[in-house]
Parts: sequence; structure tokens; C-alpha cells
Amino acid sequence: MFENVLGQAATVQLIQDIETSVLAPAMLFSGPAASGKGTAALELGRVISCEAEAAWDCGCSACSRHRSLVHQDMLCLGSRSFSAEIAASAEALLGERAGRIVFVRSVRKLLSRFNPVLWENETRGSKIAPLVNSVEEDLNEFEQSSVDQTAAEKLVRGITKNAYKLEAEGLSDNIPIGQIRRAAWWSRLAPAGRGKLLVIENADRMQDESRNSLLKILEEPPERLRLALTTSRQGSMIPTILSRLRVYKFYKRDAATEDEVIRRVFRDTKAAPGIGIGSYLDSFLPVSGNTIENIAAFFVASAADRAELLSKKQGRQLSRQAELLGKFCAPKAEAAGFGKPQPNGAVLVNVILEKAEKFKVRPLFSRFLNSLLDQVSGSLKQADPPLLPNPAYNEMWRKKISWADSAAGVYNLRPAQVLEKLFSDLSIGLSVGEPWVKP
Repeated sequence: MFENVLGQAATVQLIQDIETSVLAPAMLFSGPAASGKGTAALELGRVISCEAEAAWDCGCSACSRHRSLVHQDMLCLGSRSFSAEIAASAEALLGERAGRIVFVRSVRKLLSRFNPVLWENETRGSKIAPLVNSVEEDLNEFEQSSVDQTAAEKLVRGITKNAYKLEAEGLSDNIPIGQIRRAAWWSRLAPAGRGKLLVIENADRMQDESRNSLLKILEEPPERLRLALTTSRQGSMIPTILSRLRVYKFYKRDAATEDEVIRRVFRDTKAAPGIGIGSYLDSFLPVSGNTIENIAAFFVASAADRAELLSKKQGRQLSRQAELLGKFCAPKAEAAGFGKPQPNGAVLVNVILEKAEKFKVRPLFSRFLNSLLDQVSGSLKQADPPLLPNPAYNEMWRKKISWADSAAGVYNLRPAQVLEKLFSDLSIGLSVGEPWVKP
């Protein structure tokens, strides 16, 4: 068991707890992104249901269904990035480096978030149902039929394209209370097999109402249910939930282990040594991580340029922080071919959408927002003489980026709308200096 999770001592403890029958009703897998938390949670579901010795290649019907991620005794919810893994597994399959199971599992991880249990009576669910059905039907055809190479490639490309769209249109970053309530109802149904597992990934993103609803499950968990929550921000978990969870710590794996994961999963022997799992997966997205970083530099440089114009108009001197942003980001953007900073918000947004292919793959927008914060951090580090820490300045950036993330991920505003407002707000915030305006 847990043979598919490399380099994590947490799995050793999990195995020991399972074998000595002291596995907690509710667990938290805590650690950085791409550390194997989600894989371990899925594997726990298989182990709980196994009718034999729980080896990865076990031939029992329960394990077969779990390996394909179609077992009815496991329910998964919570947002995460799916597109990069789907793209990487598709290329591995089409390049004849990996078998079908790797691609099938990557797609079913996304489809599991659209289990009818979670979307019953949801208006939004009925809107995305045709897209869900299309991905499922194509995946079933690909998985069950002996189609020729040309037909298989067409199916894989079509599934990948629709999966991108499904993730972008169907998922939000936060976990809504309706899904927690329906998961609670599902949890109390008798299992089809030996036991049930409820997986909640990125559980720190739950809304307050969702947290309170989850507490009710944690206070009185059904006898044959296990809960596995994951987070990369344990400090953001509320104490009343955290106190009811057995924590298993996952850590960033060393470069050699991450290289081995890439070789085992994607059978890629040509990947750059030490690239890291996250960067490797991102390399298969339509827009590279390096391009996203350059786009972010152009955006920040343009905000600083616009702030300078506003400061002059208002008779103020540009803040030292805004000046540093321009000096740090403008050369990077120009070297990448973006030209001079663009103070016109509408023109700027059009350029960014073109370079980012309209952020058609959902993770790209989140990566862009995170990269904005990286530019701010980088500009402060190169200050000479060094600047004293300014919590208000950092908080201004954090709150405005948080708003943009929620606007796109939770309320499904178009990237163009979000970018225009974000650019305007940041330009104004940078132009006024201290005290920093609130969003």
C-alpha cells in the first residue's frame, strides 16, 4: 500500500496506523503543493475498500474501481489545479511513454468534482452538465474501446480541450456550503463495500458556513467513514477543525525523488534534472511559467508607470516602493518583447489577454496573480539602500490580489473585467504613497 507515493515518511505512519487499527476517523495531510498529499488521499480510499492485502496491483474489484477512480465509496471535493496534469499525461500517452491509466486517472480526478451527489439541484450544475457528460462519454469510449491510433489521438485531444473548459467554467476556488452539506448526507449512507472516504482538498479554502457544516461531521463522524483533508496552509485552518484532525506532515521532496516521480508516472527520461514536479507539469500548459512571469512584470511595471502619472497630476512625489517596482519590472518586460510600460488600462489588458491566450486554462490566471506578488517581493529585495518592512504596503497587495483571485475563481468574472479593475486599484494605491489606501 502507498507504493505510488514516494519520499514521504507520512505514508509509513499511515501504514502503521492502518495495520494496528488506530487510523483516526479524520485526518489532515499537510504540506506544500506537489508533495503527494492528494495521491496519498486517493490511495487511502483504495486501502480502506480493499478486499485483500491492499497491494497496489491487487486484483479485487474494489481496488480495480479505485485505480480508475470510479468507486462509489469515495467522494472528492475541493479545488486544485487539474489542467497541467491532464496535459502532461496526454502528451505522455500520445508519445507512447505511459499507459492509458495515467491519463484516465488525471481526467477522473477532475470529473470526481462533478459527482451528481455534490451538484444535485444546483443551477450551475445543470449548465455545465453537457460538458461533464461530453468528457465522461469520450473518456469511456477511449478507455473501453480498441480504437486505432488516429482515433485515440483525436479522443485524447478532445478530452483534454473539454477538460480545460470544464475546469475553467465549473470550479471555484472556495468550497461552497451546499457541497459540504450534500457530502454530509452522502457520508451517512451505508457504504457499498468495507468503508467510505470523503476527500476535501485545499480544505483551508472553505467559507465560514462550510467550515461550520464540516464541524458537524467531524463531531459525530459515521462509524464506517474516514475523512482526509489536505492543505498547503495549515495555519489557515481554524483551530476547532484542526483539533479534530490527526495531522500527517508531507514535505517538499528532494530533487532526486521528484525526478524519480516524473520518470515513474510520466516515463519521461528527457526531463531536465531537478526541474521539480510543479514546474514540469506547468511546462505542458499552453502558456509557459516564464511567459506568465514576464506578463506579470509588464502588468506591474505598467501599474507603476500609471501611478507615476497620477502622482504628478496630484502634485505628489511617487512612493519609493512604486519607483522600485518600475525599475525592477520594466527591464524584464522589455527584454521579453513587451516594450515600454503601458499606462492605458484597456490597451494593457488586451495585450495581456493576447499573450496569455485569454487565460483559457484556469490555473494560468492564479499563477499570474501569484507572480504579481513575486514581482513585488523581488523589487523590495533589490532596494539599495534596503527598505524597512512596510506591512501596510504588503497588505495592500495581498488584499487586492485576493480580491482578484476570488472575483475570477469564485464569482466567475471574466479575466478582462478583473484585470481592468485590479490595474486601476493598484495604480491608485501606488500613487498615493503612505498611508496605503484600502481596497
